[in-house]
Amino acid sequence: MTFEEQVRAALDELPAHIAGALENVAVVIEDQNPADPDLLGLYHGVPLPERGDMAGSLPDTISIYRIPLEEAFPDAAELREEIRITVLHELGHYFGLDEDRLAELGYD
Repeated sequence: MTFEEQVRAALDELPAHIAGALENVAVVIEDQNPADPDLLGLYHGVPLPERGDMAGSLPDTISIYRIPLEEAFPDAAELREEIRITVLHELGHYFGLDEDRLAELGYD
C-alpha cells in the first residue's frame, strides 16, 4: 500500500459523523515541512468552533509529511498506525482540540 493509499485509508475509516462534519478542509501529502523537517503533520486554518462566515474562503489544509513519517516508522504496520494517529491528531485541531486534549485521547 502506498503512502497516499494509507492516508486515504485513514480518512475512509473515519466514523460517518466525523467525516460528515468536515467542511472546507483539504488533506494534502507533502514530503516534509521546510521550517520543521521532523514534523509529522500540521493543520493550517481556523478551527471549526472559531469560524464565522467563511463564504468564499480557501479551504483549511491538513498537511501530512511523508519523509519524517517513513523515516521514523520503517515498519509497515507501525507506519500505517502512525499515519492514522497523525491524521486524527490534525483533524482534532480542525475540530478545535488543543494538544492537552489530543494527548488525553491518545493522539499525541
